[in-house]
Amino acid sequence: MTLPGRVGELADAYDRYFEERNRFLWQWIYSLFPSFTLSSVAEEHAAHVREQKTILTMYVTVLDDLIEHRGDRRTFEEACRLACDSVDTDPQRAAVDAETFAFVERLWTEFEDGLSDAPRREEFADIFAYDFNQTADAMEYSALVSDNPCMANLTGATQYDSHNMVMFPYADVDLMYSPAFDPADLGAVRNTLWDLQEMARIGNWLTTWEREVVEGDFSAGIVVAAIEEGVVSPSEVEATEDREPFVESIRSSGLENRFRRRWHRIYEDVQSRHRDAESVDLAALVAGMETVFEYHLATEGLK
Repeated sequence: MTLPGRVGELADAYDRYFEERNRFLWQWIYSLFPSFTLSSVAEEHAAHVREQKTILTMYVTVLDDLIEHRGDRRTFEEACRLACDSVDTDPQRAAVDAETFAFVERLWTEFEDGLSDAPRREEFADIFAYDFNQTADAMEYSALVSDNPCMANLTGATQYDSHNMVMFPYADVDLMYSPAFDPADLGAVRNTLWDLQEMARIGNWLTTWEREVVEGDFSAGIVVAAIEEGVVSPSEVEATEDREPFVESIRSSGLENRFRRRWHRIYEDVQSRHRDAESVDLAALVAGMETVFEYHLATEGLK
């Protein structure tokens, strides 16, 4: 998969300032977007929308790198201000150097400027801003759980952490480029997205939780369930540097299969549900989540 011009340039720049991810992640998500893009996106905008959502992914990923991998809450909070029109940023408050913060700012500016031609940008701007804030809150919640494993609970992981999948902001971008979309269908779209983002989150949990435990991140639903059910102790996990025994305990607990079954139950339920939307093909959107799940499973350990 070859990334298009401006996305490739941003990927090169990411490598200069961050080392947490490699180019594979951007190729992975860019390759996957056509599978779960709303059918209402006008054909003449499809390529641009795909780039826009890849750049948004890069910005969200950098925020996640800052708070999860680097524990840099100061820079995370300042970088989040970029997406809030009512609050001016002050790079001096960030913990990173000026060049690194300028790159984070460049990511947001590239995304925001890229929306200038969106036919319905203003109509969905407020909804996007709200949904993006939920994504930022999800990252902060995940960091809190990693710092305080004793607060871990599966309800919180499902309701908060699932927003880290960016499914609602992605759909908002699609809608900005959907001239024929009927606003009367918005409730049905968002109702479906609640299920789909949990499915996306489960696929991600299943294929990243082992790496995250080793890195000291205990927020994945599988790990949270293991803590809740006493498979592992939060105090023990937190206290030792060798976490392989805890990984093995979770592996042998059967929790992974439970989450796989949960994914299939949601998928079957949302497939069978009557979806009343005339201007967008929700059945195709749901079907695309099977591809998303397959991508997760096929690339375990690579992202």
